[in-house]
Amino acid sequence: METWCGKDQMNHKVNISTTGETFSLPHNAHLSDAAELQLAGLVFGCRAGMCGICVIEVIDGMQNLSRPDDAETWFLTTLGHDQAGKRLACQCRLQGDVTIRQA
Repeated sequence: METWCGKDQMNHKVNISTTGETFSLPHNAHLSDAAELQLAGLVFGCRAGMCGICVIEVIDGMQNLSRPDDAETWFLTTLGHDQAGKRLACQCRLQGDVTIRQA
């Protein structure tokens, strides 16, 4: 399944490795902007970085996501996701192509 969002702007591809779903979002969009697509491989809750439902593992393209701030890093650690490669999808801004999976 491939879904495309936005027209006439630079889009980046997001692959969800566990389901094979692919979609695109504009440059600097939050990954949570894809919530309206209702994808099986990407689940969101509060969309504010407070619930932890949207923890993802970045398989490829970590450099293509915005850097995590201290609050996100602290929250991931409190959830037990202190290893590299984990992010809150709702806090990531897309700056290039990535491959992810729900953690």
